[in-house]
Amino acid sequence: MNPRWKYNPIYLRFKYACKQVLLPLIIFQFVRCLILPSTFDVIILGLFAITYVAISLDWI
Repeated sequence: MNPRWKYNPIYLRFKYACKQVLLPLIIFQFVRCLILPSTFDVIILGLFAITYVAISLDWI
């Protein structure tokens, strides 16, 4: 690995792919929670949202 890179390029590619997949999942889960809410759906939506924010703010 080149010492001038802060992160491994494979890691950055994986992180970008996760970010691209999470947004449609969050939207789908939000609509599902509006139509037929359950505790499990709300928890999954919260986990998706927290993961998306963490990736967007470079916490992960």
